[in-house]
Amino acid sequence: MKMFVRGQWVDKPQRIEVKNPLDGSIVDTVPRADAGDVDEAIAGAVEGAEIMRRMPAFERSQILRRAVGLINQRQEELAETITREEGKILAEARFEVSRAAETIDLSADEAKRITGEVLPLDAAPGGSGRLGFTLRVPCGVVAAITPFNFPLNLVSHKVGPAIAAGNAVVLKPASDTPLSALKLVEILLEAGLPPLAIACVTGSGGEVGRALCSDHRVRKISFTGSRDVGEAIAKTAGLKRVTMELGSNSPLVVLPDADLEKVARATVATAFANAGQVCISTQRVIALDAVYEPLLEAVRPLVEKMSVGDPFDEKTRVGPMIRPADAERVARWIDDAVKQGARVVVGGHRKGTLVEPTLVADVKPEMRISCDELFGPAVGVTRAASLDEAIHLANDSRYGLSAAVFTERLDTAMQFAREVQSGNIHINWGPQWRADLMPYGGLKQSGLGKEGPKYAVQEMTETKMVVIHGLE
Repeated sequence: MKMFVRGQWVDKPQRIEVKNPLDGSIVDTVPRADAGDVDEAIAGAVEGAEIMRRMPAFERSQILRRAVGLINQRQEELAETITREEGKILAEARFEVSRAAETIDLSADEAKRITGEVLPLDAAPGGSGRLGFTLRVPCGVVAAITPFNFPLNLVSHKVGPAIAAGNAVVLKPASDTPLSALKLVEILLEAGLPPLAIACVTGSGGEVGRALCSDHRVRKISFTGSRDVGEAIAKTAGLKRVTMELGSNSPLVVLPDADLEKVARATVATAFANAGQVCISTQRVIALDAVYEPLLEAVRPLVEKMSVGDPFDEKTRVGPMIRPADAERVARWIDDAVKQGARVVVGGHRKGTLVEPTLVADVKPEMRISCDELFGPAVGVTRAASLDEAIHLANDSRYGLSAAVFTERLDTAMQFAREVQSGNIHINWGPQWRADLMPYGGLKQSGLGKEGPKYAVQEMTETKMVVIHGLE
C-alpha cells in the first residue's frame, strides 16, 4: 500500500515489508518515510486544521457516522487484514473491527457535545456588569502514534476524537501493522473527510516519530506504546499537550471468599487474548495462602485446553506473537523465573513466534516476569499472607494501568478500589476489560491523560476565556 501525505497517496522506492507473524511471509509493503515526508505531512495538516476548524460540528459528526457504515461493510476484509499483519485470531480481529466502529460512532456523538460554560463574573470583586464564558477550540494539528497490538481500534481512539474535535491528524502507525490504519484512512476519505485533514506516514519510530513529535506545528501528541518510548517522546515534545497510554504488569488479587471457578475463567479470558499482547492483560495473580493451591488447580485445565497455532483456524485460541524476538524474550523470562525458584504449572514451550499459554507458580515480586511488562501469554502466581500484603504487592510496581480483585465483600472491594494505585479497578473480573466509552488511562508510569472519545475530545481541545465588559 501507499502512504497518504498532503492529500495524495504517495509511494517511495524505499519500502518496509509487512510480515505475517506466523510464518514470516510478506503480506504487503509500505513506503519508508523520512523526515522530509513528515514535514510535508505536517504542512498539509496545518492547512487541513484550518478547514476542520471552520467545519460545523454537524458535518464532522456526519463524516464519522458515514465512516462507521463503511467499516461495517468492510468488516471481514478489515478483520482478515488485522489477522494477517498482527497475528491475533480471526474471532478477536472481528471483535476489534466492531469495537473500532463503536469508537468512531462514539466520536461522532461527541462532535455534537463540545461546549463551554458560563462563569458568574459578578461574583468576583469588580466583576459587576461583565459576562464571562468559555469556548472549547481545536488544538490544530494532532500527532497520533499507535502500537501494533490493536492496529484498527487504537487508531480509531485517536483519529475519531481528533476529527470530532475539529483537528487535522498526522497518523504514524506501528511499522509492523500499518495496513489497517491505511485502510481506515481510505474509509474516512470515502466518508467525506477533507484530504488535508488526515495524513498517514509509514516509517520507523526513530526517524518519523522523532520528526513528528519535535515539530512546533504539532500542538497535541497522543501516543500508545511502551513506557520507555513514551518517556522519550515526552522529552522531545516540548510545549505540547501530550496523552500517554503506556505499559503495565496488571495484578489480579484473589481473596479466600472468591469463587475459584469464576476466577479461573476470568484469568484465562484476561491473560491470553491476543497472545498476551494487551497492555492490561492479567500478568500477576496474587493469591492468599488459603486459595493458592486450589486456584492453580482450577486454572490449570483451562490453560491446557487452549490451542495454539494458525490464527485463521477457527479452533485456535492463541495465535503468534508479533515478532520472533518477542517470543524469544517471553520464553527467556519464563526460564529465568524457573532458575530463580518458580515452577511452570502448564505450558512454557515455544515454537517460532508461537508461545504456549503458560502458568507459572511461586513467582517472587523481584522476578522479571513479575516486575517488568511481559506482554506475552504467561501468568505468574504469587502468594500473599493477607489483604494488606496483597495490596502492597499490587502497588509494588512503577506501573498503574489496571488492577482487579475477586471478593464477595463490599467493604473489601472498596478498600481495594481506594488503596490500589491504578487508573482502572475491576471487581470480580480480570484487569483486561475496557468499554470504549469509559475514561481509560493509567497512574504512575502507565501514562498521562485519558482516552475514550468523550475524554479524548477534551484532551484534543483547548479553552478560551471570553469576557464581555460594559453590560451595566
